Amino acid sequence: MSRVLALDFGKKRTGIAVTDELQLIASGLTTVNTFELIPFLTAYIKKENVSCIVVGEPKQMDNTPSESEAMIQPLINRLRKLFPAIILERQDERFTSKMAVQAMIAGGIKKSKRRNKALVDEISATLILQAYLNRF
Repeated sequence: MSRVLALDFGKKRTGIAVTDELQLIASGLTTVNTFELIPFLTAYIKKENVSCIVVGEPKQMDNTPSESEAMIQPLINRLRKLFPAIILERQDERFTSKMAVQAMIAGGIKKSKRRNKALVDEISATLILQAYLNRF
């Protein structure tokens, strides 16, 4: 089978999570500087079989798009052009950063490590991917 990859896109950093080949388990992969995202994805997709990319969809509490959506749409258009054979999906990402910090606390991660925003972004991407997997 193939993997599903999820992105928690940010202006500075993007968290990335991926499933196993059976698409059962969501795991954090890494966090990359956003300006390095396309080269990273290109290299990753060359070596791994990815059938779907899930991009976090930031929404306001009233379900309207967040300001960040304006930065995400050009990324989605670029991904569609670069990887036309890969399905692109969206997943509501409300509260994932807050949930990521709570998961770190529950996991006993020390306060100094919880300040690591790259780790928070990676865990957020994992939560986005798990929520996507739970839809089916």
